[in-house]
Amino acid sequence: MALIAFVVTLSTLAPGLPAWVAAQDTASPPAPIAVARLRTADGTDAGTVTAWRGPLGLLFRVEARNWPAGWHGVHLHTTGVCEGPGFTSAGGHVDHASMDRAHGLLNMNGGPELGDLQNVYAAADGTAMAEVYASGAQTSARGQNLLDEDGFSFVVHANPDDHVSQPIGGAGPRIACGVFESR
Repeated sequence: MALIAFVVTLSTLAPGLPAWVAAQDTASPPAPIAVARLRTADGTDAGTVTAWRGPLGLLFRVEARNWPAGWHGVHLHTTGVCEGPGFTSAGGHVDHASMDRAHGLLNMNGGPELGDLQNVYAAADGTAMAEVYASGAQTSARGQNLLDEDGFSFVVHANPDDHVSQPIGGAGPRIACGVFESR
C-alpha cells in the first residue's frame, strides 16, 4: 500500500513522469498459440509444452513427467511428426537446414539456430517445470511458418546441450517428442 501511495504521490507532484510509473498494468496475458503433448518412444506421457508468442520471440512452458533425472537438451524441430523410436521424423532443428546459423546458444561462430533452447533439469522423480525462450523465433521465422501444414515439434534429448558442438550440442538421443497443435 505504501508503494502505491508513493507512486500516486510522485505522479501527482511530477506530471512529466512516464505513464507506467503511475499506471497499473491492466493488460491481460496473451493466450497460448500452441501446445505439444510429449511422449516417449513407447508412448509414455512425458508432459506438455505450451507456447506463447512474445514481441521478440517465443516462450515455452515445459511441464515434464517421466523424464530421466538430470539435465536435458531441448530443441524446436522443423516437422510436426513424432514417430518413435528415434523421433527422426521430427526433422532437424528449426533453421538448421538453411544453414544460416550454427547450432548453439554459446556458439560465437554464428550461432544460435532458431531451434536452440536452454537445457531443462528433471528431478529424481522425473518431473521438471521450466520456461525456455527462443529469441527471434516467431510462428513465421526467417520465411519458415512454424505452424504450417507439417507443423513443428519439441524434442527432448537424453543429455544436456553444451550449446556449442555441432550439430546438436552433444545432447544425445531423442527420448521424447511432441507436436505443437494450434490453439
